[in-house]
Amino acid sequence: MGNDTRAALRFLRTPVCLMENAGQVVAGSVDSLIQGNSATGTRETHLRGYAPAILPEALGDPAFCSGLGIRYPYLGGSMAKGISSITMVEELGKAGMLGFFGAAGLPFATVEAAVERLAGAGFPCGFNLIHSPHEPDLELALADLYIRKGVRLVEASAFLALTLPLVRYRVHGIHRTADGKIHCPNRIIAKVSREELAEKFFSPPPDKFLRQLVAEGAITQEQAELAALVPLAQEVTAEADSGGHTDNRPAMALFPTILSVAHRMQARHGYAVNLRAGLAGGIATPSSAAAAFAMGAAYIMTGSVNQACIESGTSEEVRRMLADTRQADVCMAPAADMFEMGVTVQVLKRGSMFPMRAGKLYELYRSCGSLDEIPSADRDKLEKTFFQSPLEQIWQDTRGYFLARDPRQVERAERDPKHRMALVFRWYLGQAAHWAKDGQTGRKIDYQVWCGPAMGAFNEWVAGSFLDDPARRMVANVARNILYGAAFLTRANFLRYQGIAIPEDLLHMEPLEDLQIKEYLS
Repeated sequence: MGNDTRAALRFLRTPVCLMENAGQVVAGSVDSLIQGNSATGTRETHLRGYAPAILPEALGDPAFCSGLGIRYPYLGGSMAKGISSITMVEELGKAGMLGFFGAAGLPFATVEAAVERLAGAGFPCGFNLIHSPHEPDLELALADLYIRKGVRLVEASAFLALTLPLVRYRVHGIHRTADGKIHCPNRIIAKVSREELAEKFFSPPPDKFLRQLVAEGAITQEQAELAALVPLAQEVTAEADSGGHTDNRPAMALFPTILSVAHRMQARHGYAVNLRAGLAGGIATPSSAAAAFAMGAAYIMTGSVNQACIESGTSEEVRRMLADTRQADVCMAPAADMFEMGVTVQVLKRGSMFPMRAGKLYELYRSCGSLDEIPSADRDKLEKTFFQSPLEQIWQDTRGYFLARDPRQVERAERDPKHRMALVFRWYLGQAAHWAKDGQTGRKIDYQVWCGPAMGAFNEWVAGSFLDDPARRMVANVARNILYGAAFLTRANFLRYQGIAIPEDLLHMEPLEDLQIKEYLS
């Protein structure tokens, strides 16, 4: 068995037969097997193994793809502050995939402009709606924006509990069609890493929220009754060990559990639609994608690898840092948006002191009741290195920001010194993400770069190929390589499951240029 087998497996549209004749095993088509035996009139040529045609679009759930109007079961997850940029969403959409715009952490006007830009794109796309427990008005404003502008798909992320704006978005415009089916114009794909949250999203919207929406006149009683018959989210993405908000769950353990929850909730509620589960976190190579689909994922979602592509909304410096990342170069650090709750995010530690400094701020927050209680040595270090400014000046800047964005935070901070300290510390955490995104050279040591171990796996896979160069990493090409490689490996595994030993060098699928992929798909 040699290069002929590898070459045959690469042409995904053509079934492959492994045939043995006189002790030699060669690859060929079904026709060549039939013609060979017909010519000799014997059974000298024996079929040793068979691999069917498998195209990338067939790897996940075809009904999921057709329902969204996409070709491939591949989603680009929403990375905050526009790192999942308009350009990235456009490139994925043009390639027959789907991207979510990273609306979290952006000014409202910026999100509104992105909605306007992508409204007439001509391909499916979505927007992020992130849980904002400390800024509920912002979550409400975004949900209202999506409803007003006719955004039909959102990715709900980082939710610790369901909220009224999320439910209102989902049930807005719900009605029965002429054939009696319930139609929800607005669709939610939820991203979770806990089975209890998956159960909440796979359940109908909570009755208390439906009653409140009826009381407010947002929906009718009839719509509330219809809403009680549909899931809040038909699809839930199992978020394993990802960048940003994550519980660091192993994908091999998490996904089957979330899929089991989907089956259980389908049986419990008897929905007219099928509940589905996808997988995110750790998806960065053909092998990881093939494993996800083999476990039954309806779709896969990528994140960290997209941030390293030229279309991402981050800086060139960050892309270079990501290109040097290995799997052990990430760790957990306090999250800016849920700092007081002790929530953490996964970030890049290679080349940055952010994780250590953010951890120190949380330690001081836990041990001190106010800025004035910070030991003088620690305060001096904070002002000279972390903030590079007096803490009082940082508070004045923070106060001005929240007076414009959420005055209630200022009112609370002026009553509660500990909350004032939290807001000042959150200034550093928030700015660290901006310094990285903007590539501020004087602050490189403080860059906050959301990243999971998938980045290291990707770099190992592409080492020595054209994708080793950060300047050549284009999001659609990366996606096509992951999908194409997953299909190739799935075909090779068909042969392995028939007891055929496949040499390891035949299983390695190096990245290909788009023209090469197109040739193999022809």
